[in-house]
Amino acid sequence: MKDLAVKVLDEADEEFVEILIKQGLKRNTAKVLAYLKCVDKVKSKDLEVGSDLRQPEVSLAMQELRASKWIDESDEKKPGKGRPHKVYSLKVPISKIIGSLEEEKKKEAQETMKNIERLKALSA
Repeated sequence: MKDLAVKVLDEADEEFVEILIKQGLKRNTAKVLAYLKCVDKVKSKDLEVGSDLRQPEVSLAMQELRASKWIDESDEKKPGKGRPHKVYSLKVPISKIIGSLEEEKKKEAQETMKNIERLKALSA
């Protein structure tokens, strides 16, 4: 057996995850994003262990992050035979991702207020 030194999410990271979830991200996507903000790059297996997710959950989260164009993905050849490791990193700084979430919420709030004003006008 070999020892594995992998970073894991702590309490502050868990709070970060909970806030991302409240902003509309799925739990697994939020966990992966919280993990990626703490590392320069990470192999898929280390990401699974560190974020306490299974491989299919990480894959689904990565699909969402890929669609947002927030991550870089590359292959790293393993020694010997077998499939290469996927290596992930943030393409966009976490501050810009938070800014993007902020803009999205501002648009939603403006749309909600516009609808409420329209309701008031229609009810008068």
